[in-house]
Amino acid sequence: MLFDATRTTSFLLALAAALGLASLPVLAEDSSANAPGDTAPKAILVAELAEDEDVEDIEQSEPLESTATEAELESDAGPDAGEQAVREEAAQRVAPNIDLKEVVPEPAPSATVTRPEPEAGAEDETEATPETVQAAPEPEPEPEKASSFTLLGSEVMPGTSTRLAWSPGIQIAGLSQPTPVLVVNGVNAGPTLCLTGAVHGDELNGIEIIRRAVYDLNPEKLSGRVVGIPIVNLPGFQQASRYLPDRRDLNRHFPGSETGSLADRIAHSLFENIIRRCDMLVDIHTGSLKRTNLPQLRADMNNPDVARFTRGFDRMAVVHSSGSAGMLRTAAVEAGITTVTMEAGESHRIQEHQIEAGVNSLTSLMEKQGMISRMFVWGDPEPVYYDSDWIRADHGGILFSEVELGANVSEGEILGYVADPITNAQHPIRSTSKGRIIGMAVDQVVMAGFAAYHIGTEAEVPGE
Repeated sequence: MLFDATRTTSFLLALAAALGLASLPVLAEDSSANAPGDTAPKAILVAELAEDEDVEDIEQSEPLESTATEAELESDAGPDAGEQAVREEAAQRVAPNIDLKEVVPEPAPSATVTRPEPEAGAEDETEATPETVQAAPEPEPEPEKASSFTLLGSEVMPGTSTRLAWSPGIQIAGLSQPTPVLVVNGVNAGPTLCLTGAVHGDELNGIEIIRRAVYDLNPEKLSGRVVGIPIVNLPGFQQASRYLPDRRDLNRHFPGSETGSLADRIAHSLFENIIRRCDMLVDIHTGSLKRTNLPQLRADMNNPDVARFTRGFDRMAVVHSSGSAGMLRTAAVEAGITTVTMEAGESHRIQEHQIEAGVNSLTSLMEKQGMISRMFVWGDPEPVYYDSDWIRADHGGILFSEVELGANVSEGEILGYVADPITNAQHPIRSTSKGRIIGMAVDQVVMAGFAAYHIGTEAEVPGE
C-alpha cells in the first residue's frame, strides 16, 4: 500500500506532540523538505532543544513558541534559575532536620509560647474583684516573629538552620570547591550576627570557636540570625598557609574589587554577598607565625557603637586599635556594620583554653544582644588597653621567656633572655612600661629587632 508523504508528515507530527519527543521535530523537518510540490521550508515548532545540542545550534535556533504560563517562564528564566530553585527547595526541605547540633528535640512550642484564653466565667469573676485584677500580672508582649532570610541565592526559613555554599569564582571551574557557610535563622526577629574565621588560612582556633558557637544554637529559641563562615581563606587553609596562593594577605584587601587581584576578588565576593547582609561582625584571628595572643578584642574605641558592642564580651580584654585600610574590620565599620576583631592564641594550633574563652565571649555577646536567653554568670570586667608597645630583642640568638602570657609586669622587669649559642652570652629583655603581656613570641631563634613581647597599658574607658 502507498502512503502520501504529506500524510506521513502529519502523522509524525501528531505522534511527536502526543509523546513529547524532542527528536521527532528534526525528522519532520527532513520529511517536509522532500515533500513534492513544496517551494519553501515549513516552520516547525520545537518544544525544546535536544540535550546534546551544541552552542552554535542553540544560538542559531528560532525562538521557541510555548503555551507555558508567564509565571512558569519567569521561573525558568536565566541560566542559574533552575539551580537556584533546587537550592531553595533543598534548603527548605533539609534545614529543619539538619545536624548542626546534637541535642534532644525541645518540647512543642505550644507548651511555652501559646497562652490559654481565659474562660468567660473566669473573666467575669476577675472583673468583679478589683483586688484580683490588681494582682494579676500583665501579659508579656509576644515577640515579633522572624521572616525568611535570603543568602547566597537560598531562602532560610524562620526557626531553621542549614549549610550553604559560597564560591568566589576564582578557581578552575572543574576544580573549584565552595566554602561552607552555616546559617541559623531564629524563630523570632532580631539582629544578624556574622562570625568569620581563618581569613588567614593557618589560624585554626577561630574555626573551632565558630563551630562550637553555631552548633550550640537552637533556632527555636533564637532571636535573629547567626551566619558562620569557619574557613574564609579555603585555599590558604588547604595549604596550611597564612596567605592566598598569590602570596597576598586577604585581610589587607577589603572591601575588594570585582576586577582587581585575586585577593581583591575574593574580598569583594565575600563582602558583597555575605558581610553586607549582616548587622554585626566578629572576625576571629590568632597571633602570626610563632606568636601567641591573649584572648582579646581589637576595636576602635573612638566609635561609640563599637565601644558599646565590646561590653557584651565576657572576660575579654580590649585593645584599642582604629584598624588599617584593607582590613575586614575597617571596611565593615565603614559600611555601617558594628565590627570587632577577636584574637585568641597562636596559628597552626588548636588550643582548648583560648577556644573556650572565645565561645564563652560569643555566648555572652548573643545574650547581651537579646538573641538568646540563658543563665549566664558574668565575670569581672576586663580592662581596656588604650596603648600598647612591642618590646624588641636587641641581639640575635635563642629566646627564652621568663614570663607567661597574661602576666602583669612592671617597668624594668626582665621578660626573658636571648642566649648566643656560640659566645654563650645572655642578653636580658626588659619591660619598658608597666602593663600586661597581651601577646608574645614563643621561644625560638630570633634576630636583632625581633618583636618579642606585646605589653598593653591599662586605661579606663572615657566617660565611665
